[in-house]
Amino acid sequence: MSGTLVDVNGVRIWKGLLSPDLQREMVGDLRDVAAVAPFRRYETPGGKKMSVRMSAAGKVGWVTDRAGYRYDALQPDGDAWPEIPATLLDAWSATSGVERMPDSCLVNFYGEGAKMGLHQDRDEADLNWPVVSISLGDDALFRVGQVTRGGPTRSVWLKSGDVAVLSGRARLAYHGIDRIRFRSSSLLADGGRINVTMRVAR
Repeated sequence: MSGTLVDVNGVRIWKGLLSPDLQREMVGDLRDVAAVAPFRRYETPGGKKMSVRMSAAGKVGWVTDRAGYRYDALQPDGDAWPEIPATLLDAWSATSGVERMPDSCLVNFYGEGAKMGLHQDRDEADLNWPVVSISLGDDALFRVGQVTRGGPTRSVWLKSGDVAVLSGRARLAYHGIDRIRFRSSSLLADGGRINVTMRVAR
């Protein structure tokens, strides 16, 4: 793995870290994950359907419904989550800067028009562990703010094979995806973007 490191409001981004062959291998592994844990459109506590479809792997997955946001050891249908693929764990080891391995891997699919509002990743038990985010497929406009709401934000286009790490002072930075360039990548036959985020949840 090799790439160019850039800093966006403290978030470290390795541009072009993952080779095309490795990206294709990861997509194949994620198809296996989705065969066990299908993508779902979750409902927020306020009753709004998310535009992003979500799956997960690891000891716990992230879910949301009228009861709130949370990590859960079981899928909504009661099944266990599949294991995190080794290709993804290798990316964690190469970029996270920590020896502990993640226990949760969230898999978000962005179709045409999908986006993710500014938010913090703060549902984890210990916020000192990093979050590693992998981009696969279409380009996405990634916006990073401060650790409190408001203040200046910076944006960068994430391309397939880029890996971002939220850690240190940027661990609780507000961040989101404003839009994707649908069909800007040929990695996924029908277009769209897969975003994988690994973290220590418990």
